[in-house]
Amino acid sequence: MIKSDENQITVSYPSDSAKTEFDKISREFFNHFKTKVHNFSIEIEYKRDFENLKVEVMTKKKIFEKFIEKNPFLKDLDDLMKFDLT
Repeated sequence: MIKSDENQITVSYPSDSAKTEFDKISREFFNHFKTKVHNFSIEIEYKRDFENLKVEVMTKKKIFEKFIEKNPFLKDLDDLMKFDLT
């Protein structure tokens, strides 16, 4: 969230699903915020921000590395069995 003007806040969101989730709580959040700052003329502007959208491709190797973080025993198993995760 960025204060764009004296009575305007710009909310940047990376994806439509993030905006949908934010919409579920935004009415209650902004009503509470406006009450807290005693300014009921604040306007909210939504802007899609493609720069902060990170798309990570999950390969078999990356998935296995995440499992290794949770269970280090898998690393020993990989060393023993020599899995091909390419």
